[in-house]
Amino acid sequence: MQLADGVYALSQTVEHEEGPTTVHPAAVETERGVVLLDVGFRDQLDQLSGALENAGHDFEDVWAALITHQDGDHAGALADVVDRTDAVVMAHRECAPYLDGREDPIKGDGDRYPPVSVDVELVDGVRLSTAAGPMEVVFTPGHAPGHVSLYFPGEKLLIAGDALTAREGDVAPPSEEYTLDYEEATESVGRLSEYDVFRTLCYHGGFAEQGTGAIAKLWNELVA
Repeated sequence: MQLADGVYALSQTVEHEEGPTTVHPAAVETERGVVLLDVGFRDQLDQLSGALENAGHDFEDVWAALITHQDGDHAGALADVVDRTDAVVMAHRECAPYLDGREDPIKGDGDRYPPVSVDVELVDGVRLSTAAGPMEVVFTPGHAPGHVSLYFPGEKLLIAGDALTAREGDVAPPSEEYTLDYEEATESVGRLSEYDVFRTLCYHGGFAEQGTGAIAKLWNELVA
């Protein structure tokens, strides 16, 4: 699914013992190549490859992988992606220790994905040039340490990661079950409500044709 000029959702459904799970990584075109925004589960490289091909690209086009946070459904395939593409790895500096092996992923139950060095440690407010204009890193902790979302001001598009979810086309709160610090996550929802957003992609739940108004309403409900 094309979200904006040069920005694509790489939706993929993975079968687990408890049933299928659909997640929504993304990809954005830049002058240096494609940047993957999260990479999905470990051992699911074929799923990612197929979604990338549906967007008109392949692994040879990939320049970098930007990981929103440490969870295995977002970063599990990172080592395979780097082996396949030699991608530059980007993550928030508070997330980096969980990716590179200095710390184990908090929700990993001791069975972590292979560690990968982080080449570029990001901070809040950093902007990367893309085909859709600047892409801004927005620090949205709470769901996990070092969690980031990505905002495209020119397109008024938000890639929320797990800072928000979507349900039947509507933006919804982050998952209480899987969020480490819900008070901090609520503050991050409030922060996102300050951005001029028309459309939102959530890693869980997918695309919502909603933005600032719906996010602000959600935040008001969370703090009521």
